Amino acid sequence: MRVQFRSMLATLCLAAAGAAAAGEIADRYRQVSGAVVIIGTQQTMLLAGSQGLQRANAGSIGSGVLISSDGKVITAAHLVQAANTIKVKFHDGEVIEARVVASAPLADVALLQLERVPEGAVVARLGDSRGASIGDQVFVVGAPYGLAHTLTVGHLSARHTKNAVMGGFESGELFQTDAAVNVGNSGGPMFNMAGEVIGIVSHIFSKSGGFEGLGFSVTSDTVRRLLLEERTFWTGFEGTALAGPLAAIFNLPQAFGVLVEHVADNSPASALGLRPGTTPSRVGAQEFLLGGDVILSVMGIPVVQDDDTYRRIQEQFRRVGPDEPFAVTVLRAGEVVRLSAPCPARRGAPAGGCAPVPAR
Repeated sequence: MRVQFRSMLATLCLAAAGAAAAGEIADRYRQVSGAVVIIGTQQTMLLAGSQGLQRANAGSIGSGVLISSDGKVITAAHLVQAANTIKVKFHDGEVIEARVVASAPLADVALLQLERVPEGAVVARLGDSRGASIGDQVFVVGAPYGLAHTLTVGHLSARHTKNAVMGGFESGELFQTDAAVNVGNSGGPMFNMAGEVIGIVSHIFSKSGGFEGLGFSVTSDTVRRLLLEERTFWTGFEGTALAGPLAAIFNLPQAFGVLVEHVADNSPASALGLRPGTTPSRVGAQEFLLGGDVILSVMGIPVVQDDDTYRRIQEQFRRVGPDEPFAVTVLRAGEVVRLSAPCPARRGAPAGGCAPVPAR
């Protein structure tokens, strides 16, 4: 009887602890959910068809989080990098336009500036991801499949460098989590139990297309460095790296290049005259939008698949003053072409360096 009583007491204690934890998450969710927003974008493309080039519109939905009272929103770069229009929807249904002010596409994070801030808007605090430990409980709030302000709960499963997981060459760190993330969660915040943002949801690894227990978020320290301290330059184009056999297939005059697939209106890439792709194609298992320029060098720096080259290009952008010329060399229809344009200036941009033209 005494053993049964102890077992029952232990069960009751565990149940009480679980209820307390659930109550804490519910409280934290109510405190921070108002800072989570839905990001809606529109992108215009020129696609080759039987009747020549035809305009096509494509839209995307993701998530984001308001981190300052003056209207700064963090989201995923792949949502906004080449968007013509960006609209941010708040918890109460109010929709406000935004523009990109910094972007690090290789880390998949971007910083938006709202045209105005809704009255009474909730601002989330960007935490210190260095203090997070594997096994810590976390929760994600976002819009999976467009279902706004959905809460999922899990734990930190691991820390990874960006290179080790995604194969890119952007320096940074990722959290792995078992909190469910799906299409539409991209750009949304991962919170710790203090209600601080310690990650921005980036990718999932999935064979089915849905969540399979492997979600990744860019750590808040990486976000802070790339978007708030360094203010990584927004180019306004999306592209695909061409290296190894792909570089040979595309007849590049060097070992590496970047195929331009999408270009945002009123962006630095558009001002340069970069040509986007027009013809959907597949090489092996990889899909491309062909017909666009292939970038070979930026301001005299040959593009090479390493972290140092990317940093050098960003540093060069920061040194170029507003309205000073900057140049890009591309492979266009088999010929090497040099493109040049004034570095676009924008009111309210940080002092010094190129500043992006607002995406409208």
